[in-house]
Amino acid sequence: MLRLASGALALLALAVPARAACPDRAEVARFAAALIERRSPPPYQGLSVEDARCAQERLVALLAQPWGDAVGYKLGLTNPEVQRRFGLSEPVRGTIFFGTLRAPSGSEIEARFGAVPAVEADLLVRIGRDGVEAAGEDHVAILRHLDQVIPFLELPDLVFPPDRPPDLPNILAANVGARLGVVGAPVPVEPTAEFAARLGAMRVTLSEGERELASAPGTAILGHPLNAVAWLARDLAREGRRLRAGEYVSLGSFSPPVPAEAGKTYTVRYEGLGPGPVEVSVRLR
Repeated sequence: MLRLASGALALLALAVPARAACPDRAEVARFAAALIERRSPPPYQGLSVEDARCAQERLVALLAQPWGDAVGYKLGLTNPEVQRRFGLSEPVRGTIFFGTLRAPSGSEIEARFGAVPAVEADLLVRIGRDGVEAAGEDHVAILRHLDQVIPFLELPDLVFPPDRPPDLPNILAANVGARLGVVGAPVPVEPTAEFAARLGAMRVTLSEGERELASAPGTAILGHPLNAVAWLARDLAREGRRLRAGEYVSLGSFSPPVPAEAGKTYTVRYEGLGPGPVEVSVRLR
């Protein structure tokens, strides 16, 4: 067994079962250490998608100590144009942590929170009860298993600099960039066709100060935000796993990632989700 430099990382790494072609524990531990220290690690070379999923599993086990317990999942590559760039027909998933959801709207956060810090307009849902995988693609049936829709300004770490764009295995191995975020006031879910229609028809806008950076309809995520929940439930089921009550799902980005800049305030505004506009904001120092 390889000896790792950090005793804490070593204990966590040893808790993850070995797989044949997975990057070894020392390599994943070095990758984790770089992320924790907000440095860009060297990308993995020659990983298959399956290798990358294993690397992600080991990475999540290591990051759960400094960033808090895993509390749910995030979807990435939900835009069809981006999927085509990687030769995909579906998104990818990562794991989010307690630290990802810890900051309330209006928080001030250090701009250099990651190796390649960014800002994105996102949206969370919370699983209210087990069994959502049985709902299939039925939006109202999915809503019966959710209890909150939560405004979410995601602060991902893109990990790799623009001059070294990652391939798909490295996106997966880096846990799809999960890092921090800011959450707004939850909107109670109504298990109705009207509420589902509002989710699809809402307009989501990312702004910096008074300047609009991006705007998209709810349908920008897989044709409807609830389609992201359905996809995730299917994806987990392929591994014999389920979404559990109390877990959160970051549905994907309504905006391209914007570089996080110190001294600026970013706001995501959701029009049509509730009776009035709903917002979530963060100031970066």
